[in-house]
Formats: sequence, C-alpha cells, structure tokens
Amino acid sequence: MLEGLVAALKRRQAILFAGAGVSMTVGLPSWSTLIEHIADELEIDLSDFKGADLNYLTLAEYYRLKQGSIGPLRSWMDRNWTIPDETLKKSRVHELICKLDFPIIYTSNFDRNLETSFDLRGKDYVKIVNAKDIARVRPGVAQIVKYHGDFDDDGSIVIAETDYLERLSFESPLDIKFRSDALGKTILFIGYSMTDLNIRFLMHRLWKTWAGSGYERDRPQSYVFMLRPNPVEQAVLEQWGLQVLMEKDCPPEQALERFLTKLSEAVEKKEECP
Repeated sequence: MLEGLVAALKRRQAILFAGAGVSMTVGLPSWSTLIEHIADELEIDLSDFKGADLNYLTLAEYYRLKQGSIGPLRSWMDRNWTIPDETLKKSRVHELICKLDFPIIYTSNFDRNLETSFDLRGKDYVKIVNAKDIARVRPGVAQIVKYHGDFDDDGSIVIAETDYLERLSFESPLDIKFRSDALGKTILFIGYSMTDLNIRFLMHRLWKTWAGSGYERDRPQSYVFMLRPNPVEQAVLEQWGLQVLMEKDCPPEQALERFLTKLSEAVEKKEECP
C-alpha cells in the first residue's frame, strides 16, 4: 500500500501535511487544555456549558472580543508550547519527517517544532507564513508552510471562528499556493483528527477541483494516516480520492512513529534497488 507514496517521495513529488497529532508526540497539550486556559482567564465556568456545544473556535472568538486581540493568548501558547531542544532531538517522529525529505511540508500547527527539528539536524528550509515569504522559495530547499499561521506573527494566526470562516473562501495567498502545489503531487496527511472541519473542507475542495477538470483519472494518489480504524470515515475519504493508511494492532500513541519508520525503510529499500 506504500508503493505509490514511496515512488512519489523518490521523485520528490510528495507533500506532507502535518497536524496537531505530530506536535502531541513530543508533549504538546491537546485543544482541551487551550479551552480550559481560555475559560480560566475569562472566568468562565465550563460546567455551565455541559450538554451544550462549545468549541475552541467560538471560545477563541469570544476571547478576542473580550480582550481586544488574540495577542495575549498567542503569547501564552508560545510560552507553553515551546518544546526543549533535547526533547525534539529525541523525537523519532520529527527525526523521520526530516529524514524523509519532503520537498514541501504544510502544517496547521503554530509552534516551531518542525523548524527547530530541521535546525537541530542541520537541514536547510524556507519558512512560509505569508505572500512575501513565497518569493523566498529556493530550488532544492525544503519549504515549511505555516498554513494556519505562526507565533511570530499575530495577524497570521487562524484560531478563532472568524479566522476559519474567512479561510473557507480558499482564496488567501497560502490557499492559492496549496492548490498549485497539490494539483500535481501526492499528499500525505498525518496528525489530524478527521473531525477537523477546515482540513475536511480542504480535502473536499481538492477533490472537487479534480472532479470538475475532466481529468480525475490523472490525479496523483493522496493518503491519510489514521490512528484507529473507522469504516465510515474511510468510505467518505476514499470517495474524495484519499487512500486511508493505518497501523493495525498498534497502540495509537505508537502508531505514527511505526508508520513513518516503515515508510522510511521502504524508501531506503527502493534506493538500494538497481
């Protein structure tokens, strides 16, 4: 099942799209911790919302309304989501991402863990947060595209409900870049919950673009790595042209590392073949 992905990596025609699950492998908190912090800072009793819908997007929007900006929340996340270099050096997941040498990595994470991992391993890259950064792309140098923003730029952060709704137009400079990058390349999504509406919308738009082109048969195969089997999700994702990959009979906390290890070994094996 990895053959197509391995071949795309060998041709440098594969894109990695990395989500929160990648950062959680080195100890970053879940979104529930962010919700608890916002509630504590705004003196909201979360027990009042039991049984009611309250997601972090709406809560972050309320935070911006009350505080005037997202800046203080961004500063708190930056302080609390910074991982020590020694931890990142030991991270097998981050080591394998660097080793697999994707020419382009998109990430919806705000943290600097991917960039720091590249720095620690002496790998060159260009970080892309806005349209200005796109002009800095250099041939043969990996691109790390901060799709939902970066801690160094408050205005780039996509965290509140309005931010997400505005991105649904799919017309920002990074969206246009993604469409251009993705149309002719294989994409591997890792570290995502398939309940992430923004990512699901992105997958769906990509499928619709190919479906409307009349050349859907020529679309490169793309993949989603899932921690647990879910036949409902699998059927929907496969309808959108995404092949689901899993590590069966593997604890979820070990699954991503095992998968990336197998992928790296398969690439190395292909390199050894004449």
